[in-house]
Amino acid sequence: MSRRKSTSESEEGAEPSFEEALATLEGIVEAMENEQLPLEDLVTQYEQGSALLNRCEAILKGAKGRIELITLRNQNQSAAEPQSRIPTASPDDSDEDENDIRLF
Repeated sequence: MSRRKSTSESEEGAEPSFEEALATLEGIVEAMENEQLPLEDLVTQYEQGSALLNRCEAILKGAKGRIELITLRNQNQSAAEPQSRIPTASPDDSDEDENDIRLF
């Protein structure tokens, strides 16, 4: 069973997930809006936020591409499947089957 990485482990290793990046970005925006930060800290925060925004956009672009690929694949499979036909009565059966109830 795999375990989730803690925040400190994910910061040391690979890129953050979409959810992690978005949560961090929201925190940066809130801090920039509500706190009186020195200019250098604001620039640093802005730089981090910009990198996180780029990460989120890249993840969303990849997800959109995957969804479009799945949709296209499903459309191609639907087009390749033969359409089911409703059986029709033959001319010989019309007199005998007038009183019969048919579902198909």
